[in-house]
Amino acid sequence: MFIDMGLVEYLEKTKSKDMPGGGSVVGYTGALGAALTMMVANLTYGKKSFESLDEAIKDEVKKDYDKMDALIEELKKMVDEDAKSFDGVLDAYKLPKETEEEKAFRKQKIQEGYKVAMDVPLKTCELILECMRNQRSFAKYGNIYAITDQGAGTLLLAASGEAVLLNVIINLNSIDEGPYKEEVKEKLAKYTEEIKELKEELMNSCYGRLEIMK
Repeated sequence: MFIDMGLVEYLEKTKSKDMPGGGSVVGYTGALGAALTMMVANLTYGKKSFESLDEAIKDEVKKDYDKMDALIEELKKMVDEDAKSFDGVLDAYKLPKETEEEKAFRKQKIQEGYKVAMDVPLKTCELILECMRNQRSFAKYGNIYAITDQGAGTLLLAASGEAVLLNVIINLNSIDEGPYKEEVKEKLAKYTEEIKELKEELMNSCYGRLEIMK
């Protein structure tokens, strides 16, 4: 499993012909972005500025911390899920195509394979978006001296979310016209816009708090 590899081994594997692929890599970089956010929280707990906050706010931050941890576990799974998401397409193209029945079955399996190849990165993007939504409390209440790590986490998540959607875009070209294709197009537009909006919101918060430190 790719997720169990050491950092250097995974890096070297990414360079090779046996690479995990872009979708797998951004599953990991997304998880790193979320992990940086959790680091900010761990540098916040116990600080006077945090402990003086209303109990409801502290509870909210701690709930977001637990949620982020769960999201990281899901993103870790996507590192391997995405690496094998195109296998169905490759297997389908190897099917026989001598008779009309074989051609029809092969086409069906190719379409099914491409849907898996898109559903996996879409799920990765959904997890990344949830991580970005979850960053809000850390961006607002996190230790100001670690706010650049929140910003770095935001940029990693945003880039990972946009990057994983590239896999959806390229595979969408191979999907027949119909309701499924239209649904994916709508998700693409929605997710792309939300990534942009969340990135702007969270980075404005980061830069705004950096200004306070001057």
